Amino acid sequence: MSVRHLSTAAATAVLAVLFSAAPAAARVAVAAESDDGQGRGPATAAAALALVGVVLGGLALARKLGAGPRWPLVSVVASVAGVVIGAVALAGSDGVGSGSGRGGAIVALVLGVAGLALGGLALARARRAVSA
Repeated sequence: MSVRHLSTAAATAVLAVLFSAAPAAARVAVAAESDDGQGRGPATAAAALALVGVVLGGLALARKLGAGPRWPLVSVVASVAGVVIGAVALAGSDGVGSGSGRGGAIVALVLGVAGLALGGLALARARRAVSA
């Protein structure tokens, strides 16, 4: 698989996760009312999205994905999406251990902030390399 096909597939996957996570985040309000453990889905999706941001940010910072600003930017976008969805899931949750997804939402927030830091550092490095 060529790099162009791989980057297109990765961008498509990120967009698919972003568009499928919005209905999942909207379901948080319904799950908060019904206490049957339905809140874990959005929190898990947010944590997975934030983890993708951390991995891509780390690889971009180590320059394993190339020297351009594309992958650091994808890392930042995935991390921001993970933070936003995690914050919505955290706002609609009851408590840790209740099945409402508060633990997963907290993990998503921590991973999202870490992904933002790694992606931001890699993006700054990529822009310095381009301008130099």
